[in-house]
Amino acid sequence: MSRINAGLLDSWWMFFDTFWALVLGFAISGAIQAFTSREKALASLGNHRPATVVKATVLGAISSSCSYAASAIAKSLIDKGADFTTAIVFMFASTNLVFELGIVMWTLLGWQFALAEFIGGAIMIILLTLTLPKLNLPKKIRLLPMAEDSKPQTKSSWHDAAGFTIGDLTMVRSELIIGFLVAGLADTLIPISWWRHLFLSSHGLLSTLENVILGPFIAFISFVCSVGNVPLGAALWNSGISFGGTIAFIFADLVALPLVLIYKKFFGLKLSLKLVAVFWFTMSLSGLLTEMIFSALGALPKHHGLVAHPSHLGNNFTSWMNLIAVLVSIAVFALYKTRDKSDSSPYAKDPICGMQVEKATAAATFESNGEVYYFCAPGCMESFKSSLSA
Repeated sequence: MSRINAGLLDSWWMFFDTFWALVLGFAISGAIQAFTSREKALASLGNHRPATVVKATVLGAISSSCSYAASAIAKSLIDKGADFTTAIVFMFASTNLVFELGIVMWTLLGWQFALAEFIGGAIMIILLTLTLPKLNLPKKIRLLPMAEDSKPQTKSSWHDAAGFTIGDLTMVRSELIIGFLVAGLADTLIPISWWRHLFLSSHGLLSTLENVILGPFIAFISFVCSVGNVPLGAALWNSGISFGGTIAFIFADLVALPLVLIYKKFFGLKLSLKLVAVFWFTMSLSGLLTEMIFSALGALPKHHGLVAHPSHLGNNFTSWMNLIAVLVSIAVFALYKTRDKSDSSPYAKDPICGMQVEKATAAATFESNGEVYYFCAPGCMESFKSSLSA
């Protein structure tokens, strides 16, 4: 029981580390969905030319989102007409090229890992830009510019933005809870010796290849999220995993099982499997190339004693940001509760997943007993029909 309690406490501190990023990330997503016109999104991120990819990378890096929130923002950008590749680049940049992640990596692992975040992140962006356009995207993803007469007539408000924010959080609430709990428990219940036997060492290139391939797999089964994966990454590093394998693991928060389930909700099973394969390949190859670069420069770090988890409540950056996030949460919830819920509102709530959808562009609609229901995806509509006939 003491180890379980320690794991739950670890889950709390992981949540504490990422709470402000979650709140601000989902709030940004809500604002994008409410206020960004499709034309503006297409104009700024509507292609994957080099200049546009660089812009998406910079915007993602300064957004500083948790992986769950980043996936919601990327989906909202795609829905608004942004290029699919560019939106995914934004998602990767907002989770792997952010300042606070580098600071935590420097604290727990050393400056080499902090520098590797940006070098490996840049390599990932290049690989994604080259690989994602080759996917055979379904028609619903290959968006066309919106016609002039299809623009919404009602101007969005902050109440509408709050509706999108709460709706997105409602949609992924189960994945969030499971993710934090499993990450904390895995960090305390799985013996370090188990990791040491899992990863090859002292076999040269073979060890490096095995480590960079297995790194994302460990992220997949451990449900890591954003900054919360760095302590577990430090434990892996000090258990014998290679430098490149550790980098691949830290980059792999976007293939954690809860995120894969979210992709399935957003894009469907077939496209989600393709995305996970591309993400896995990109993360592993980036870890491998990053290790090769540091090795060539003679800058590979040496293993050292594990540093204690830095999280605590007090006069520090995370605590103050969390206080700001609490105030933002209160404001968003107040706006959500006072939003327009009448039939004349241009928005409706998906009765299955809880997302807010625009009536004029809903992915699916269904009428029952004289009432029209709006859905974010056909899958939600089918679930709703099944619930009525049950």
